[in-house]
Amino acid sequence: MNFLFELIKQRRSIRKFLPQAVEPEKVDVLIKSVLMAPTSKNSKSWQFVVVDDTALLQQLAVSRPMGSTLIANAPLAIVVLADPSQSDAWLEDASIASAFLQLQVESLGLGSCWVQVARRPHNDEVTAEQYIRGLLQIPDTMNMVNVIAIGYKNEERRPYDETKLPYDKIHRNKF
Repeated sequence: MNFLFELIKQRRSIRKFLPQAVEPEKVDVLIKSVLMAPTSKNSKSWQFVVVDDTALLQQLAVSRPMGSTLIANAPLAIVVLADPSQSDAWLEDASIASAFLQLQVESLGLGSCWVQVARRPHNDEVTAEQYIRGLLQIPDTMNMVNVIAIGYKNEERRPYDETKLPYDKIHRNKF
């Protein structure tokens, strides 16, 4: 069977991580992978903040009232950003890089989870994006898409069952 297809089939969101650091060699592969992600007109509008500091990971874990706590147990997180002045397709560029990252994570025997921060609250007065921007000193010119939590899996998830795929979502030639 096709390697990429099997990788896609296996990749599931992992929210529990082992207390084991991701080796620098693997982090290097992840960084190279996102830097090879395609962008509109080769704008390279994305940028990334690699976070492996335990105290910062704990603070990232409270960026949202719900849905971000899993970052506290991840040994690594990558914040995915993009500069809208470099491309009107900045959101697509950053999203593609995020997908590349998650597939590369899976291929290295690690797990990941996309934590949505764009358009999410931190509290009633501050957005998750504003909170993270202040925490990581991200310039106002950068838009934030997500945080990808990464680490060794401490849970097993079954691969996708091809017989249960929602084929009714596929339309051929016409809707």
